[in-house]
Amino acid sequence: MYALVMGSSGDIGASTARVLAAKGWSLYLHYNKNQKRIASLQSELATKYPHQDFLPVHFDMSLDKVDTLTKQIYGLDAIIFAQGNTYYKLLVDIEEKEIDALWNIHIKMPILILKALQDKLARTHHGRIVFIGSIYGKVGSAMEVVYSTVKGAMTSFADAYAKEVASLGISVNVVAPGAVNTKMNAEFSSADLESIKEEIPADRLATPDEIADLVSYFVNVKSNYLTGQTIYFAGGWLL
Repeated sequence: MYALVMGSSGDIGASTARVLAAKGWSLYLHYNKNQKRIASLQSELATKYPHQDFLPVHFDMSLDKVDTLTKQIYGLDAIIFAQGNTYYKLLVDIEEKEIDALWNIHIKMPILILKALQDKLARTHHGRIVFIGSIYGKVGSAMEVVYSTVKGAMTSFADAYAKEVASLGISVNVVAPGAVNTKMNAEFSSADLESIKEEIPADRLATPDEIADLVSYFVNVKSNYLTGQTIYFAGGWLL
């Protein structure tokens, strides 16, 4: 089994790679700028699981054409879209190029990638697609209006696409975390993070490994009847 993990150099992507590798998956490890982190991850996984393949895949989602990525992909059973970024700005302050970047990275490029790779996912009749969304796609967030918008669009896309490819044995789902202990949240002060934690009924942030465990269920062959769903993994926060 081969999975393409987009954003493997990020915290959730790397955790997902580790969890899937432990379950026997061979992986395409996508990255853009963090080549050293991917090299380290590849070495770690290859040492632990010498009979599986771990192939680095470089692709710039803001610049490269889709075939730059897809020509590096051969056998494929699952795609996990764990890439992404955000900008903490008022809507009136966000620049057009930043709006374009969020749209391209979270929505446009994943759609084009799936257009190009759908046939490969359909070959085994148990293709799996998982997006890492956000609770903000449901409730929205001030200072992240465009980010909230594209995450909401991600859920809408998964709802519609799941209906289109169900007969091909392909499932499409979204894991939508709340606050997660990742580098993306590292720019917040400890006081800010503590304030957020106090709002979460579970009284803590999620870990990347917890997100990865849920992803691993979605890509399991036995999960074929679960599709078109967005699962909000937020410890009761904002729900």
